[in-house]
Amino acid sequence: MVLIVDSGSTKSDWVLLKNSQDKVLFKTMGFNPYFHNETIIANAIKQNEDLFQYADQVDQVYYYGAGASSEHLKEIVRRALKRVFNKASIIVDHDLVASAYATYTGVPSISCILGTGSNSCHFDGQGIAEEVPALAYILGDEGSGSYFGKKLLSAFLYKHLPKVIHEDLVDRFGLTKDIIMENVYMMPHANVYLASFMRFIAEHKDHPWVDDMVYEGLKEFIRIHVLCYRDAKEVPVHFIGSVGYFFREQLERAASDMGITLGIVTRKPIDGLVKYHLDHMDLILHD
Repeated sequence: MVLIVDSGSTKSDWVLLKNSQDKVLFKTMGFNPYFHNETIIANAIKQNEDLFQYADQVDQVYYYGAGASSEHLKEIVRRALKRVFNKASIIVDHDLVASAYATYTGVPSISCILGTGSNSCHFDGQGIAEEVPALAYILGDEGSGSYFGKKLLSAFLYKHLPKVIHEDLVDRFGLTKDIIMENVYMMPHANVYLASFMRFIAEHKDHPWVDDMVYEGLKEFIRIHVLCYRDAKEVPVHFIGSVGYFFREQLERAASDMGITLGIVTRKPIDGLVKYHLDHMDLILHD
C-alpha cells in the first residue's frame, strides 16, 4: 500500500492507495516542522484510528508538507512518520513539490500556493526551481491567509475598517486589543490564528474595502513571487489553496492587470498529486 500526503500548516490530506483503483481518504491536523516536533506529528497521526490501522501495511509514504524545505526540517517529519509507518520507505519533500506535480500538464509552468502561507516555484517536468524564498508569516507570506488576517486585524486595531466590518468582527468574535495581542504574540501558531479570519473575509469579499485589500495583496504576491521568473508572462501560472479558490474573481483581475496567464486554480492538490504519482512514479501497488 502507498500513502500520499499533502500537508499545509492547518490541515493534511492523506490518500491510501490499496491498489491503482482502490483509494481511501483521511484527514488530520496540518503539520509544519517549524512549529511541530516529531512527537507531536507522530501522536497526531496515531490518534486517527482509521488511518493508524493500516500503519503496518504501508510500503511507501510520499509526504509533501509546509515547512519541509531543508534536510533538517525534512528529517523531523521523516522520523515522525517512521515512528508510525515503521515498515515503509519514506520520502519527505516540500509542499511546493506537491503543487508542481499536482498542476503539471506537460508544459513548463509556475505553480503557486496561497493557503495559510504562500510560495511559488517553476516546474519544467524535470526540475523544480524556487527563485525567491518563502519568509513565513512575519517577514513574508504575501497573498496568504495569514497575510490577509494580519491586514484585517491591524486595520481593526487602527480603526481603519469600515463600520459594518468593524462591528461584525466585534459581534462575531468579541475582539479586543488584548485578545488579538495574546493570540498573535503569546500563543503558539499565530499564523494559523491569523489565517482563521479568512472565512470572515470571504463572507465580506464583495465589500469594496475587502475587495481592494485582497486584490492588492494578490498583486503583491504576483509581483514578488511570480514575476521573479524570467518566463512569468509566457507560461501558465497555477494556483493551489483556499485563497485563490475562494477569491478567484480578485485573482483573475490581479493576474490580468499584472500580465500573467492564469492556469489551474484549485483548492487542494491531492487529486492531481495522486494522478501524478500513478502516472510518473514507481509505486508499489498490488492489484
